[in-house]
Amino acid sequence: MTSKRLPGKVLKEFCDGKPMLQVLIERLGASRHVNEIVVATTTNVADEPIVSLCQRMGVSFFRGSEDDVLGRVVGAVASVHGDIIVEVTGDCPLLDPLVVDYVVDSYLQNYPKFDYVCNTGLGDLAQHAIPLGMDVQVFTYKDLERISTRTDDPDDREHVSLFFYRDGGRNQYSLLNVPIPGQWRKDYPVRLTVDTAEDFLVIQKIYESLHARKKFFTLEDILNFCDEHREIVEINSNVKQNRPAGFK
Repeated sequence: MTSKRLPGKVLKEFCDGKPMLQVLIERLGASRHVNEIVVATTTNVADEPIVSLCQRMGVSFFRGSEDDVLGRVVGAVASVHGDIIVEVTGDCPLLDPLVVDYVVDSYLQNYPKFDYVCNTGLGDLAQHAIPLGMDVQVFTYKDLERISTRTDDPDDREHVSLFFYRDGGRNQYSLLNVPIPGQWRKDYPVRLTVDTAEDFLVIQKIYESLHARKKFFTLEDILNFCDEHREIVEINSNVKQNRPAGFK
């Protein structure tokens, strides 16, 4: 709730009165693989509304440090005795459950060959072929808990799975950035994550147009809409994605 660029963003409401976070949780619930959803929020009093939403929805939550996100996620997974973590962020409300399952399938099909499977380009935006806002990362609780005990780097503590694909992690873990099917690619940038008011306006327009026709519209549906409404895509085309130091 204390986002610097768009305070309160995760509970901003769409046309049907649903907060952004609720839409994300409902979409994750359509995944074939996700057994339990846990919202890793903070002990800050400002995040009480997030806890209230989780309670109304009957969704697990864990409250931890506002600054130590890595430690917070470790605590969240431990609280439900989690085994394999499917990490997503709360500011990507249109995340497609088909994308989630595609990355998890890749993890399971290649286990134990790869410790960390993602669709994020391993920190390089040039290799990030899927639109921002469809990021999925899969790894074990055991590995994340071990990492949490080994690093005090502020970037590692803020960006949960960053350690895996930094120089130290690359030497210790086997990594896979999954290939992105053609129907999930565009030759122009599509930004589906929410960091700014412009981002939310884009997501709001997409949601309000597609949700009326299809409850769980897909990434392919979204990209077809973007082809037809390039003026909407342009609204947040100049928003700069924040990246940890040292990454492209």
